[in-house]
Amino acid sequence: MDFGHTRLFFALLRCAVGGRPLDEAERASLSEEAIPSLMELAEGHDVANILVLGLQQSGHAAGESPDLKKRMLKAVFRFEQLNYELERVCRALEDAEIPFIPLKGAVLRRYYPEAWMRTSSDIDILIHRKDLKRAAAQLEARLQYTKKGGTPHDISLYSPNGTHIELHFDLVEENRANDAASILRTAWEHTVLHGECRFRYDTSDAFFYFYHIAHMAKHFENGGCGVRPFIDLWLLEQLKDVSLEERDALLEQGGLLVFANAARKLCRIWFEGAEADDISVNMQNYLLHGGVYGTVDNRVALQQKKKGGNVRYLLSRIFVPYPLLKMQYPILQRHPWLSPLMQMRRWCNLLKPGRAKRARRELAISGNLDPRLREEAAELRRQIGL
Repeated sequence: MDFGHTRLFFALLRCAVGGRPLDEAERASLSEEAIPSLMELAEGHDVANILVLGLQQSGHAAGESPDLKKRMLKAVFRFEQLNYELERVCRALEDAEIPFIPLKGAVLRRYYPEAWMRTSSDIDILIHRKDLKRAAAQLEARLQYTKKGGTPHDISLYSPNGTHIELHFDLVEENRANDAASILRTAWEHTVLHGECRFRYDTSDAFFYFYHIAHMAKHFENGGCGVRPFIDLWLLEQLKDVSLEERDALLEQGGLLVFANAARKLCRIWFEGAEADDISVNMQNYLLHGGVYGTVDNRVALQQKKKGGNVRYLLSRIFVPYPLLKMQYPILQRHPWLSPLMQMRRWCNLLKPGRAKRARRELAISGNLDPRLREEAAELRRQIGL
């Protein structure tokens, strides 16, 4: 997609989210031929519903086409389904007297002109580790949820209609996003009760803002975070009666102020027409190439340089350091002597068909990565403070 289409893409998102109409030049460039490439980019970043709304608000006929309107209706349906399940989960945890904090999209939706504009694939909730089994049992018994797997930070449950719930008991990921862990492990120190609830909590604005930036940085390091978190960030930047000093203080403590400033600058370029610089252009190219979840080549390029070359990168993927391994296998926190066995268990898991295919692809990319891409990724990482 060329520069003109990229500018038009963000102008339509801005029109839908910020209410600022297209200018004369943008209207002139919004041709029928441009719609397919714009929609392709929007779908790759899961913002097709917002782009269609932008087309409607700009008065373009494509916004009224049945095919594109279906994308909006699909987003509305997703929101209604997620919101219904969120309310059920909140009631169940409140009745069970289990403290909890809704995270991510469940909070961010309130800042959009319409809640359905902020799509999500799941519902994220933070609880105390000691309440994990009781919370899962409550959802299984009361709401007929089914538990299916998890990570070192959360467990996954699914409602009867297929809605995915992640119960997080830890927000910390060591060796990710600079020193974000030092702030994220204090999440419960930054909470207040939600309205008249007794067990539902909200985090402070400063902590929620920090968590959002840290989550963006983590995904950026993993190949890209997509456009949607930048829309979220821009809306958070528009909030009144918040302390910018408190936000920046946490970012400084967590080593993420440089990254946050780069992300803010990109928001202003995309949604306010600010002048771009070389760093912002490189950041934009990296993000637009990566889509919602980033790409393997982006991630490999960043991590190869961070580890000191292809061989060291591959060794780090084969022999996971203990701080990361214990997050994947919590038993190591009590019995570190089991580390060799857990390494072998991890290798066995990599032999499963789906994981083996991904591992082979990563090996192929790592071995054939253009050195220029590695150097460009490393320079971008340095420029944005990661």
